[in-house]
Amino acid sequence: MCKVWGICIVIFILLVPIYCSAQDRKIDFSKPHNVRVVKETKDKKGNTVREVEYTQGNIHVTETIIIPNAFAYNLRVPINIDTIKKDSITLIVDKSHYVLQVYYRRKLIRNYKAVFGPKPLERKCMEGDRCTPEGWFTITQFNPGSKYNKFMKLNYPNDSSYAYFNRLKEQKKIPTNAKIGGDVGIHGIWKGGDDMIELGVGWTDGCIALKNKDVDELYTMVTVGTRVLIRK
Repeated sequence: MCKVWGICIVIFILLVPIYCSAQDRKIDFSKPHNVRVVKETKDKKGNTVREVEYTQGNIHVTETIIIPNAFAYNLRVPINIDTIKKDSITLIVDKSHYVLQVYYRRKLIRNYKAVFGPKPLERKCMEGDRCTPEGWFTITQFNPGSKYNKFMKLNYPNDSSYAYFNRLKEQKKIPTNAKIGGDVGIHGIWKGGDDMIELGVGWTDGCIALKNKDVDELYTMVTVGTRVLIRK
């Protein structure tokens, strides 16, 4: 009996490093892979129409992205971030223009390129639809150690979100057993992933993703209670 146990222990010791190594190599399927631009043209309004393909988990995605013409994405008004009053900051997320705008005392000081889920112009209805909610929200929590660099959580769902969600249920536009979802926020991207933001790839589950240098700067300008308007 002791001999059998001894053999089992040896096998266990040999297998643990293999298992741990496999865990370390496990792919994060939330990241798009094999991203490529299939076609890029201009429409009659001068907007960039970009068709991209990528794999996310075991799903092959084809996404059409329309980037508005001549939008000043790199707007950076000189300002001393160390001395600004954070309670005078307001954020506006414009999903149609793939941008997060920072207003200080009603003056636009930053335009950051942003991406959302694969259906950016659709309003979040329920958990799992990968859409970004719309309306007024506030920042409630900060996580400086997020796997997507930094995370600023929004108070979704709030009262307005619940009212919209319940109305959809009453109208039978979503299943009666649907859940409203949560954990929506503003965050960065994995190291080396800024091209996803530049291309406009809708890889998130409904959050707002920025380039890491932009989310680093934004993180220093906002506070708990900062108001955020999300709109089409």
